[in-house]
Amino acid sequence: MSQTRLPEGDWIRGISVKQPYTACILTGAKRVENRSQPWKPGWVLLHASKTIDQHALRLPLVGRTIRGRQLVTGAVLGVARITDCHQDTDQFARCSEWAHPEAWHLVFDDVQELPLPVPARGQVVPWKPSPDLLRRVFQQLPDFQP
Repeated sequence: MSQTRLPEGDWIRGISVKQPYTACILTGAKRVENRSQPWKPGWVLLHASKTIDQHALRLPLVGRTIRGRQLVTGAVLGVARITDCHQDTDQFARCSEWAHPEAWHLVFDDVQELPLPVPARGQVVPWKPSPDLLRRVFQQLPDFQP
């Protein structure tokens, strides 16, 4: 197995998302994540926080999306690229059915799910992953091209 040569320096952040929303992102159905502040475009580790949003489990949109999926928490479950961050200017014309009015919408592309979860601690704000965490994550994605 070849090991991907990763860029040097500060090129990736972690984003912690509550379950079941992390699972929804990993399926590719949820391409928009709502945040209270803007984020810069770039690569992120998708971290499932230790909290499960119990209310979200009762939403039909979420239920259809996660059917049959395990809701792992407290781990990095994938990587994605933020390609846009915006607020909708028209509250009646949302960019996605997942978008909340008044929130900043992070748009994800190139979502790649890890074969195995990598236990890690996350944070609410963008966080910098340790070199060891990056090694453990990208060991599972040998063909990753940043």
